[in-house]
Amino acid sequence: MAKLPIITLPDPILRRASDPVERVDADVLRLADDMLETMYDAPGIGLAAIQVGVPRRLVVLDCASEGEKPDPRVLINPEILDLSGQTKVYEEGCLSIPDFRVDIERPAELRLRYIDRDGKLQEHDASGLLATAIQHELDHLDGKLIIDFLSRLKREMVVRKFKKLARQDGPL
Repeated sequence: MAKLPIITLPDPILRRASDPVERVDADVLRLADDMLETMYDAPGIGLAAIQVGVPRRLVVLDCASEGEKPDPRVLINPEILDLSGQTKVYEEGCLSIPDFRVDIERPAELRLRYIDRDGKLQEHDASGLLATAIQHELDHLDGKLIIDFLSRLKREMVVRKFKKLARQDGPL
């Protein structure tokens, strides 16, 4: 396994919609394992393939609390089948927008369909933090970021800040 570089704002690839994974093979499983290692190292609770520069519909998650046994999940071609009418607000951060958080109201529960590591189609109900994390990561697959939940003025201020930081850091 290898840690991958996480792409950050203002890189335009983060706005690209991801393509479906055609088949679950050794390359996809290696990418998922590398993404899990990258996510744990960051540290984060979710990571979409686009955040490591791979525009494929692949997400990894682990919403286990500190001190709990790890619960890594690999979601290939995930799609939300149903969202509850009840909502919950979480303060969300994003590995692609470091040190920035925003309160986002999202449906509190969902039903999800995805392909697992074994290539089998699964359906799963999620609630709470897991439901929020799934929605956050699926937004990435569609090129949507947490700053899109802000007013236009606030969003532009955040983008300007990250563009300025990128100019200061320069190319690696």
